[in-house]
Amino acid sequence: MGDPITIDGADEDLALSKSEFLTRQEVLRRRSRRVKQLARLYKAHYWSLMEELKRKHKEYYWLYGKSPFKEDEKKNDEENDENKLGFHLKCQISDCKEKAMVLTRFCHKHILKDSNQTLYRGCSFPIKSGQICKKPILRSINPPHCPVHAQAAEKHLQRALKRAGLNVPSPSKLAPKLHVVVAEYVHQIQTKRREAQ
Repeated sequence: MGDPITIDGADEDLALSKSEFLTRQEVLRRRSRRVKQLARLYKAHYWSLMEELKRKHKEYYWLYGKSPFKEDEKKNDEENDENKLGFHLKCQISDCKEKAMVLTRFCHKHILKDSNQTLYRGCSFPIKSGQICKKPILRSINPPHCPVHAQAAEKHLQRALKRAGLNVPSPSKLAPKLHVVVAEYVHQIQTKRREAQ
């Protein structure tokens, strides 16, 4: 959280702030300028995060990466070294033979069994007879569905929209030309204000 962000064209906005009504072009020009500035800020933030990710990946690889000298050692020595670093070779579930995720005792399929983890949660898509899917997904995914059930939920939504009489090509696509919708909304507000006077 460094310096405060200055809005492009703030002096022009200051002049317009004293006017009672704005023309459509003034509103569109101001919003376009702000959206472009916001896009530039997001891009700059994204690339700074990517640089930080590269740096942290180098540190991680340096600490936990595979060393060519470990291949020459005996297998027992390797297991001891890996366990010291926080690695577990196999998932701790008795029947599972998959490799455990880094710094945990469980594989991806059984990561929800780990009470200390906070990165994953279960898929909340209802399946047969009132059961819930519960496949592990990242907590940040919204709606909380695994990839298979996300597609199923999208198909259910499309069918419901068709039944309601709305012909929407795909609910995942954003409405084209959002600026046209915003401009029309502003135009309707201005019309209502004029009628009120």
